[in-house]
Amino acid sequence: MHLQQTKRASRKTGGPQYYFHDLTPEVKKYLRKKGAVRVALVTPYGATKSVYVAVGTEHKLDKRNRPVPGKVGHDRIQQGRARESIGESIRDWYRLRPGDFERIDVDIEIRDLAFYITPLKCKYADKDKTIIIEPIPKPLTFTKTYQSPFWLKQMADIINKTPWLVPWCKEEFQRIARDHRKGTALPYIQETDILRASGPLKHLGMSLGGFVGKGYDCITEFKFGDFPVYRIPVELKKNSNGFSYQMKKYGKDELSRAVLLCATQGRKPIPEHIDIIELEALADLDLQRLGGPR
Repeated sequence: MHLQQTKRASRKTGGPQYYFHDLTPEVKKYLRKKGAVRVALVTPYGATKSVYVAVGTEHKLDKRNRPVPGKVGHDRIQQGRARESIGESIRDWYRLRPGDFERIDVDIEIRDLAFYITPLKCKYADKDKTIIIEPIPKPLTFTKTYQSPFWLKQMADIINKTPWLVPWCKEEFQRIARDHRKGTALPYIQETDILRASGPLKHLGMSLGGFVGKGYDCITEFKFGDFPVYRIPVELKKNSNGFSYQMKKYGKDELSRAVLLCATQGRKPIPEHIDIIELEALADLDLQRLGGPR
């Protein structure tokens, strides 16, 4: 499946447009039945809500962005209320150079009544070379069993610039994890104690938002390298087994996308679109693997 950019030479008449090509039968059937489907763009951090809309060939959007009959002749992505085209958004999130695309190869998953669109390859109109975008599974996960390359690169870059900072963060994580670990846990320790990790996490690029008593615990910002800021709900748990997200979703228009910040990881299966950050894993961080001191 891919998107073909049109109107490269006529931006004054509406700017770049992106037509779908080679949709799978499942995706095509779903789009034609619904008329319009909201789009969640998958970024280096994972999926993010957007105001882009996939529109079927026999529909158009009215002034309220609702699908109405209108034979346009192409399945496409429209900007909706977005300030920029889907191609410009992809360029920004993935830090690609400016320029018009000829085509963008994508993967599409149907979830949350939306199209989760992951860019895989980008071909510029003025270049023969194709840029490959390697998707990272669970990009914000850091546990004893899986440590995302996205996290590892972020910490390696920090060590390269400020060698003492990541070792200091590790010491802080060790101090907090010890109070939750079996055998050394403090009696009656609360899950909100995990918020003590907010300082070192901030230095690593994760800024915990205010702790609230309804819905998710913290709306949090991630800022890795020179990528844009990514906002995502974060839930706090002493152990990941206590996470019951898969039983409900907060807000009908929200994505099923969140991060679980826990002291220890359990054995309960976690949905694919949920990332886990485990303080015990951060406490056991292999600094040599990142190019730092022992």
